Order: sequence, then structure tokens, then C-alpha cells
Amino acid sequence: MTTPSETRVNLSEIMRATEANLLGTVHGGNIMKAVDSIAGVVANRYAGGPAVTAALDEMSFLTPVRVGDILHSSAQLNWAGRSSMEVGVRVEVDRWDSNTDRVHVASAYLVFVAVDADGRSKAVPPLELETAEEKRRFREAEIRREHRLAMRAAIEASRAAEAQDESREGA
Repeated sequence: MTTPSETRVNLSEIMRATEANLLGTVHGGNIMKAVDSIAGVVANRYAGGPAVTAALDEMSFLTPVRVGDILHSSAQLNWAGRSSMEVGVRVEVDRWDSNTDRVHVASAYLVFVAVDADGRSKAVPPLELETAEEKRRFREAEIRREHRLAMRAAIEASRAAEAQDESREGA
């Protein structure tokens, strides 16, 4: 078995002018790409092979990242089900022009599904929870999963009701 802390990956990179948006700060899409990349490493390692991004459950941008800042991303597995996994990512920066504490700039939760050579979902091992923080992250990931499933069911029910109404109107 593996604990969430054993899945942790850290990545640092300097933000360059080629990553800037029209406002002169780093484009959010570049930060999202970094988040998906580091989360993918965690999921692939845990799954023991390929895992694909199934959802970006939530991403919060807290403050802009500037060109020249050193972006630090850390990711770890929060939850594992039969074949799906949630990876939490925290993004911080060291400002290029000052020597201050790191600034928390973004957080995200991504869902990955482990896949076999044919692209079908495959089972992942159970996650071993040891610390109170690991247990808290796991519980919160389950809440996010329940929310995703309930939202999907509500959307499907709404579409079915709409289709039924349209068929009655056409009759």
C-alpha cells in the first residue's frame, strides 16, 4: 500500500515572457498546464502506468503570477477509488524581485482514471491513510466526488425531463 505523503511530487520553474497574457502576467492556462502535468505524474506513478485526466474539479486562482517569478507546484494523491484518483495541487511563487515568503497563488483538484493498454479503466491499489491530514483530505475528496456525481445525475434528469416535454409537445 501507499500513503498520500509517499505520492508527493514537487516541481519548480521560472515563468518567462512567452507565458505572459495581455496584462503582462502569466496566462492562467499556463498555470493550468503546469497543474495538470504535475498531477498527471502523481496519478501515473500511483496507478503504475497511464492515467488520464477525467476532470478538473476545482481550480482557484488567488493572485497573479508575474513573469520572472519562480513557480512551485506540489501535488499528492488525496483519494483513490476503484480506478479513479483525486490529486490535489498547491501552487506558490517566489517573487523574482523580492526576498519574501512564498505566495500561495492557486489550488486545484483533478480527477484521473487509470487506463490499460487498450484505454479501458483499470483498478488502482487502495490508499493507506495514516495522518489526520491525510484522513481529512480523503474525506473532503469524497465530498467533492459526491457533489460531482449528484450534479451529473441532476443534469441527466433535467435533460430527460426536457426530452420528455419536447416529445409531448410534438405529439
